[in-house]
Amino acid sequence: MKKYVLLFCIQLFLFSCSTTENALNEVSTEPSDWLIPINEVRDGGPGKDGIPSIDNPRFTDASSVNFLNEDDLIIGVFQGNTAKAYPHVVMDWHEVTNDEINNKFFTLNYCPLTGTAFAWESKSNDSRTTFGVSGLLYNANLILYDRNTDSNWSQLRLECVNGNLIGDKPKLYSVVETDWKTWKVLYPNSQVLNTQTGFSRTYGVSPYGDYATNNNRFIFRPAITNAALPNKQRVYAVIDNEGSKVYQFSDFGNGDAIRDSFNGEDYLIVGNGNIMNGFKLEGDLANLTFEYSFNDSEAFFSDDEGNMWSIFGTAISGPREGQSLTAVKSVMSYWFAIAAFYPNPEIYEAP
Repeated sequence: MKKYVLLFCIQLFLFSCSTTENALNEVSTEPSDWLIPINEVRDGGPGKDGIPSIDNPRFTDASSVNFLNEDDLIIGVFQGNTAKAYPHVVMDWHEVTNDEINNKFFTLNYCPLTGTAFAWESKSNDSRTTFGVSGLLYNANLILYDRNTDSNWSQLRLECVNGNLIGDKPKLYSVVETDWKTWKVLYPNSQVLNTQTGFSRTYGVSPYGDYATNNNRFIFRPAITNAALPNKQRVYAVIDNEGSKVYQFSDFGNGDAIRDSFNGEDYLIVGNGNIMNGFKLEGDLANLTFEYSFNDSEAFFSDDEGNMWSIFGTAISGPREGQSLTAVKSVMSYWFAIAAFYPNPEIYEAP
């Protein structure tokens, strides 16, 4: 199996090198038509839609899932009373799932080369759409395209960077990334994207071999690297305009609720060794004292008013039941990717 993965990666790399010119001929190469340097845009290899999006996702109840290990990573979404999980072992091969919850249509996108995932509204040019994989990369990161206008969107830049909608920004929905063991404790009634995708793939075997754990291995090297942390260390990054501040799992020990500030904003970052999320502290909510309170249920942290809060920042019991903290623009990411898109990010240091 290891030989198969290595062969696949070699073929993918060689193919990408041999087809870059042809792929880039499909888009404008005029620098003025792009918000990013066109000379740093790369062809990922398989071509447009060569990595197929999942447009008719199928799900399995969490209690019936048998294809995930406890430490397999998932991307979690919670809307209304519905929880959905999108496993890396499936998303590694597809990168984009177009889905909906309660008639809210969104695109769950994940880039395995930068370890970054977002969910954003499936809309472009004020109309419902779906997104696909353009086949292009910037700083090793996924560039999507929308099927309404064929415009290109940089995932980690969170912006349309080429096409009719250049400069537009997607509307984000909250996601968390964690391991399967943690997610099914938080949301035991979750639906889980399964492997019945309509495509034949070796789910559970990474198409990129040891890429996720080998700090020295790049398939596409970003324009900027930063040696402050190991390249592939997973960090939680708060994004504000052109800046970012990152938090490490080691900051949280067995669990913590950290108050912090960045770019003039006050934040609450909650987490443990398996999951993190963050919120802006605004209005009278900024006067509360929060503490980590996870005890194998949906309740993840609490405050001095007696409210219990979910990992998505919704009060699920107490006097503020139903209220929500303001989500912060953030992402779990490999360190190198944040450092490439948001140069010289701040690194939180525990007092």
